[in-house]
Amino acid sequence: MSRSQQKWLDLGYDTALWIFNIMLEVFFREIRPRGAHKIPRTGPVIFVAAPHANQFVDPLIVMRECGRRVSFLIAAKSMKQKAIGFLARVIHAIPVIRPQDLATKGKGRVTLLNPKTDPLRLVGIDTQFMTQFKPGYSVVLPGNAGKLPVVKVISDTEIELKSEVREEKALKVLTSAEGSAYKCLPVVDQEEVYERVYAELNNGECITIFPEGGSHDRAEMLPLKAGVTIMALGAMAKYPGLDVKIVPCGLNYFHAHRFRSRAVIEFGNPITVPAELIEKFEKGGSEKREACGTLLDNIYYGLKSVTVNAPNDQTLMVIQAARRLYKPANRRLHIAQVVDLNRRFVIGYNLYKDDPKIIELKRNVLAYNQLLKYHGLQDHQVPDINLREWRTFFLLVQRVFILIVWGLLAFPGAILNMPIMVVAKVLSYFKAKEALASSSVKVRGRDVLATWKFLVGLILIPTLYGLYTLIVFAFAMKTDWSWIKVCVVSLATWNLLPFVSYASMRFGENGMDVYKSLRPLYVALVDPDSTQNLRQNREKLSQEITKIINDYGPKVFGDFDPDNVFRNDPSGSRESVSELGEGGKTFSQILASRFFNNKKALDWLDDRNIFNLTKQEEEEEDVLHFLDKHSGMISGGSASEPEMVTKRNGRRTRKMAGMTSTATPDKDNNNEKD
Repeated sequence: MSRSQQKWLDLGYDTALWIFNIMLEVFFREIRPRGAHKIPRTGPVIFVAAPHANQFVDPLIVMRECGRRVSFLIAAKSMKQKAIGFLARVIHAIPVIRPQDLATKGKGRVTLLNPKTDPLRLVGIDTQFMTQFKPGYSVVLPGNAGKLPVVKVISDTEIELKSEVREEKALKVLTSAEGSAYKCLPVVDQEEVYERVYAELNNGECITIFPEGGSHDRAEMLPLKAGVTIMALGAMAKYPGLDVKIVPCGLNYFHAHRFRSRAVIEFGNPITVPAELIEKFEKGGSEKREACGTLLDNIYYGLKSVTVNAPNDQTLMVIQAARRLYKPANRRLHIAQVVDLNRRFVIGYNLYKDDPKIIELKRNVLAYNQLLKYHGLQDHQVPDINLREWRTFFLLVQRVFILIVWGLLAFPGAILNMPIMVVAKVLSYFKAKEALASSSVKVRGRDVLATWKFLVGLILIPTLYGLYTLIVFAFAMKTDWSWIKVCVVSLATWNLLPFVSYASMRFGENGMDVYKSLRPLYVALVDPDSTQNLRQNREKLSQEITKIINDYGPKVFGDFDPDNVFRNDPSGSRESVSELGEGGKTFSQILASRFFNNKKALDWLDDRNIFNLTKQEEEEEDVLHFLDKHSGMISGGSASEPEMVTKRNGRRTRKMAGMTSTATPDKDNNNEKD
């Protein structure tokens, strides 16, 4: 590629980034980067970002904050969508053909006749295996019940599997009387993708990958695909002397799908690829798999150090509630520090989640949240109800007046942008429903909501403002104004509309903050005794937790200081993610052992008969596979990761279920006010 062509490509990238940056400033109230100084300014870099909670918005945030031009791996299926495909080409995206996008519905049904005596023979009923399958293909069972690699096609009604079916869920559907429906999953050769990635890295460029393989709305990272390890090791093996750095990138959102929410993007320490792993990779076979597995583990722990991973939404809500009750001395935490504190609490919970004291802590925090829900309050509003009745009344009247003023100021922009808001909400809802139906890992499909709101705004805002300008121009043409005046008025309309809309949005934002403050004042006015009791108990709980953390925090974290909570880099803590098996004490263990020994102090919070907590297995994540041409081994792939060589030991997640509806507040109802 000539220099002039490269300049034009860079100009297109920078222009797109400028536009995206404006949209991100509008969509998010705050985006705070952390650790950006760790990113190498020159040389090849692979950014591995997780969790992939916001589909096409995640790459834009990485573009904005990493300080370097990056190329993304994107599903070839997405490139076929006009708007997304155009934008992807502008920002140098690399298309990847995913096997799941080529999967076809299998004809007939399949069954396992003799799981004990003949466990590798899969029998079909009215099937056409000879035309639909080849060695290396896989049989995908419905409901994420399992994926069965095929090694031999015997006939139209018989195929030989690579390994026995051991999963209970898969055995259940395959041994049923009517058999099971299925899909045919092909093998995709990704050599062309790898070669392009190798060339980009050899030229000192940057690649961004989402190693989970696709977006989702779970509270925990999905199992990582190992395509990133093939890219890093493959490039360094092909070009001796090339030093590829892998930078973990944690994406942490406060209500990712909501307009005017907050986000923190945290960059971890760059991972250097050891020379011995490259040597093992070049040998192929089992040593290649071992090298990829080792590097994948390093990436996994790197991502754990910059992300908050809870087993489920309920646990995440409990962690956030406990963190809100902790009050560091003489300071207010910014959102990046809030994320880090959440992460530390999660580490402690994951170590001791089966401890009876931790279970009791979880139940009590849930009970406290139930009290908040009963009063219609959020935790950060509870301290605001400590006022005398006459002061509460006048403050309520004052804020109602302020709300009316903000509402009137926001009204023009709200009317002008009403069509955009309606279309964005309706379209994103249907897209989320569509994405949920076609995915086995999404919970509610919220990971696509922000993307479609963003895209609708990107297209409709200039379109609608152009329409308003044409209306003004047509109206002006009917007057006796001169051409100069008509043009000036039309241009002024076009230029003022964005400013009016942005000002109205900020006025509306302030109005919403005032509106949310009315509820605690109203509750304090009509039920002062109950709310006063809630405030006192909350304050007592907060003080006790803070005291215990301040007393025992220095024994757990090397960087802990009650007057300056985050004095040093969190990675210097004794309890880094690489030490999770060491058995050291954690915040959660200290809280449980000290605070909840005093049962009397928390009688007001005990609600043992309300909750019925049981554990249930989540479905195992779907892992899709590709064929590695160089070693002939079956390996995994995804939307962002074309190849995989290891699976994280069949890792499963667990979640709490069976809690009554009154005790399961949605995590979005526990807004952060940090």
